[in-house]
Amino acid sequence: MQGLYVITDASVTHPEQLYRQIQETIEGGAAYIQMRHKGDDLGLLEALAEAAIDICRTKRTPCIINDHVMVCRDLGAEGVHLGQNDESLASTREALGPSAIIGRTCHDSTKLMERAVREGATYCAFGRLFKSETKPTASELSLAKLSQLVVACPVPVVAIGGINADNATRVLDTGVSMLAVSGAVFKSKDIGEAARRLSELF
Repeated sequence: MQGLYVITDASVTHPEQLYRQIQETIEGGAAYIQMRHKGDDLGLLEALAEAAIDICRTKRTPCIINDHVMVCRDLGAEGVHLGQNDESLASTREALGPSAIIGRTCHDSTKLMERAVREGATYCAFGRLFKSETKPTASELSLAKLSQLVVACPVPVVAIGGINADNATRVLDTGVSMLAVSGAVFKSKDIGEAARRLSELF
């Protein structure tokens, strides 16, 4: 796994709007899409996930569902991303099968990374690196520590948290495989161009 990893804007509640935004993002060079929605409306979540999976499938880009393992399984997404408070990685792997992409948030912790790898994570996500509207309360991770985690981690590493076109090169210099961004793309006036500026760094 390598490239620009774009996390959708969780405030978007219209499937058609989400579809268009993801299409522009992929056409701008996004390699992976994570569909993120934090509401309690399961019907809306499924409608948004269906839209995301549909355009990702059309564009042959993996769609990863945030948190919701059964939505991922039932709708046929390529994978799921799990936080530390979500389902166990072992049970998720059992539910989704050996070929599913399963990512795990590891914050700034070598121990969490080692556990995730042991349980079969496809990739580990570390951060936050900079101030982030998506993860405002997460502890901050230095680029020096991230470099150490990249060396220690035997699976691809995703860096997350406040990454944008101004600081992305410094993050890539740590050796990470993927840059996870959300606001840097979806808060931009031109989503496709914002994605292109970042994807061209790889």
